[in-house]
Amino acid sequence: MREIIFDTETTGLDPRTGDRMVEIGCIEMVGRVETGRTFHAYFNPDRDMPIEAERVHGLSAAFLATKPRFAELADELLEFLGDDPLVAHNAGFDFGFLNGELERAGRVAISLDRMVDTVALARRKHPGAKNSLDALCTRYGIDRSHRVKHGALLDAELLAQVYVELTGGRQIGLGLVEAESVTLVETTISAGAAPAPTRPVRSPRPHAALPEELERHRSFIAGIDNAIWTR
Repeated sequence: MREIIFDTETTGLDPRTGDRMVEIGCIEMVGRVETGRTFHAYFNPDRDMPIEAERVHGLSAAFLATKPRFAELADELLEFLGDDPLVAHNAGFDFGFLNGELERAGRVAISLDRMVDTVALARRKHPGAKNSLDALCTRYGIDRSHRVKHGALLDAELLAQVYVELTGGRQIGLGLVEAESVTLVETTISAGAAPAPTRPVRSPRPHAALPEELERHRSFIAGIDNAIWTR
């Protein structure tokens, strides 16, 4: 199955109040393995960049002023996304900005039926634990030392690794492999292995106490004051 892991960077928190998407990074996975195909782009938002947002991703208005507008790359992006599931961390946020830009560019919004939210997956798998991307990278031992600031493609690459862990890890098929191996071993044994050697049947050993042993036990008990065995 083909899936797209993606992340966005924006000018703020709400596309309904004028915030815009300024970066998108997408990773293609097939069978939960990265194929090496990616889509990455910066966009000119035609507005200022709040300092709070710039501190998060480091994208200044001056840097973005030279980049294409979203509408110029919308068709290329949609071709890469195809009709496959789209995986994002706190996916409602990213879908809100992606669909906001698509509608602004006169394109059809992407159905939320295609949305896979890794925050929801993490909450089900690790209830009560921290489920930020950083926290999940720490939990699964994923190296994020090169992540100084947020970046859409970098975060998508980290999320791809987290997504694999949340959905069973790299060894998700190990159980099937083991089952096949056991079947192979059993078939080999039944087909050509030598039968187990037989042993002579022995009569059970007597285990009841001898009369002299019982007498020694009675003598021993008689020497104990108020023994519980005589009550």
